[in-house]
Amino acid sequence: MKTIDARFRVRRSSPGMGQGLFALCDIKRGEFILEYTGKKISTDAADYMKHARYLFEIDEEWTIDGSPRSNTARYINHSCNPNTEAEISDGKILIIAVRDIKKGEELTIDYDTEYFDEFIRPVGCKCGAAKHL
Repeated sequence: MKTIDARFRVRRSSPGMGQGLFALCDIKRGEFILEYTGKKISTDAADYMKHARYLFEIDEEWTIDGSPRSNTARYINHSCNPNTEAEISDGKILIIAVRDIKKGEELTIDYDTEYFDEFIRPVGCKCGAAKHL
């Protein structure tokens, strides 16, 4: 287990999910959690990157390549019933709690249709939520 911030720990998630980000304290609905960080690249260039799993589009012009391990938000796994969402503000991707998150709970986000169809659907969703895209 690796603690990377006083509020989070990266550790093994559910089977088939790899590493996940877990809360070390309670987080209130609406609370800012962290920023999705990485190298800012053109969305056109990102469209040509094959099998890039950590790309997060800001807008039609810019995308964040969040592959560096220093990007703590990259450890947030997909869920069809997530407890966080991304808000884009001034070219930054901010992760916000959409409901109260309890200490010990894994942070999750909906990866949306394009990522889901390319990477998750072919192997089957393992999020455990009743609703799937």
